[in-house]
Amino acid sequence: MLSLVTLPCLSDNYAYLLHDNETGSTAVVDVPEAAPILSELATRGWQLTEIWLTHHHYDHVDGVADLVAATGAIVRGAVADAHRLPPLTDALAPGESFSFATHDVHVLDAPGHTVGHIAFHVPAARAAFTGDSLMVMGCGRLFEGTPDQMWSSLTTLAKLPDDTNICSGHEYTASNAAFAVTIEPDNVALAARRQDIEEARAQGLPTVPAPLSLERETNPFLRAHLPSVKSGLGMEDATDTEVFAEIRRRKDTF
Repeated sequence: MLSLVTLPCLSDNYAYLLHDNETGSTAVVDVPEAAPILSELATRGWQLTEIWLTHHHYDHVDGVADLVAATGAIVRGAVADAHRLPPLTDALAPGESFSFATHDVHVLDAPGHTVGHIAFHVPAARAAFTGDSLMVMGCGRLFEGTPDQMWSSLTTLAKLPDDTNICSGHEYTASNAAFAVTIEPDNVALAARRQDIEEARAQGLPTVPAPLSLERETNPFLRAHLPSVKSGLGMEDATDTEVFAEIRRRKDTF
């Protein structure tokens, strides 16, 4: 059995602890800073064995050196970004899989936010660790990649099982939901979800992770292919990628 813990870091980042209760193995996905992770490990009596990195940005890797020094954990990340990630024990290529305890972990290509971005899908945990590619109610800015790359990444992630929990890297959900309403003002599921998000945040509760099934119903960046979305934007004859790019452009200036 696997246990998943969402850990707030910095001002609005998340790291994730994944713990195998039978073997005692523990992984952390992304390391914005070491202190909250070490504190949580100590509280739970867990020993960190692995670090998984989705991409090279400082707010996802800055605590790696301190965490390795404290725990001796191995570090896994994208081979394409090995030159700008902390030193890797295991350099991974998209399409590969590795074992965590007795569980398969699939490495998915997820460029767009950065060109070397990857995601980790753990079917046994019903979780996908998507960093800043697919984000709850949104997607990452295109700092390095193209709309084609990000749309391809999102469509790949959208094909995961309905009950997959999207474990993304930031608490941006409230602002993402406010933007989503400008794209689909008549989406009933979106209106209900926005209210749930606002209530959760008012209580200081995280809105991440979230089920992929709900993302498909409410996340505008996963819905650029829908005729109703295209019509609402006046882009009935546009390609899916063109519609996605327009939604991303609007979000950048929202």
